[in-house]
Amino acid sequence: MKPNKSGITVIILSFLAVVYNPAASAQLTVTVSEVKVVGQKAVVPLALKNGFTEKIESARGAVFLLDAEGKVVGQAARWIIGGDTNGGALAVGATNSFQFVVPTGGKPFVTNRFTITRINLANGKIANPVSDVRILSGHSTVSISRSSSKPSE
Repeated sequence: MKPNKSGITVIILSFLAVVYNPAASAQLTVTVSEVKVVGQKAVVPLALKNGFTEKIESARGAVFLLDAEGKVVGQAARWIIGGDTNGGALAVGATNSFQFVVPTGGKPFVTNRFTITRINLANGKIANPVSDVRILSGHSTVSISRSSSKPSE
């Protein structure tokens, strides 16, 4: 019995979908390192790597500091790539670091949550901050949070 052409086409397309998945490699990877407390501020070091096939013009992130009861005791949102004063775009394959400074008001905290809220790519494209971002913990006390908002156009 000979397989029909549409069956072979489905098998080939299924194989290609498994082997070549551009979304799996196209992402911004952020490693969140151990938080350092300096006076009444927390410094959250970030390491950023552009895995997209085009440069990242800008990206915005947010950090929330949480106490033992899970209440927010400090928060900040910043452009971590590009934006106003953080320099230029992040080239394809390039890495960069960012020191996220969050005021604590002297309140103690036990963990933090980091999320990406917006990613602007070259040529005006907008990446999805949920599916196109991989957040890694460089320290065991860091909690990871994902933005549930969809990118606006």
